[in-house]
Amino acid sequence: QVQLVESGGGLVQAGGSLRLSCAVSGRTFSVHAMGWSRQAPGKEREFVAAINWSGRDTYYADSVKGRFIISRDNAKNTVYLQMNSLKPADPAVYYCAVRKVPFGQLSWKADEYDYWGQGTQVTVSS
Repeated sequence: QVQLVESGGGLVQAGGSLRLSCAVSGRTFSVHAMGWSRQAPGKEREFVAAINWSGRDTYYADSVKGRFIISRDNAKNTVYLQMNSLKPADPAVYYCAVRKVPFGQLSWKADEYDYWGQGTQVTVSS
């Protein structure tokens, strides 16, 4: 059974940083694209970052470009989201996801991801 477990969320002051981690268990996803999305109360889910299987290609939503960095450690079956210069607009539940197709291209469309974690809450105080 595939399981994705996010960690690293919490409360941070505006301008601060957090690093989210997502550990995948149940099978190896070292050759699969992975990504992060977020959802704030009353707002639609937004896909914020994605990374291809090798880590060479990445995608960022305009809202986080230049502030967030997605990376992965295939040996640990883990994907990370380094969030810098956090803003009051960033609080949300952050979810990681993985695509089932091996060597597939990264995607910024949530419906192209097959497995999702339960999410980790990020709160930013002003």
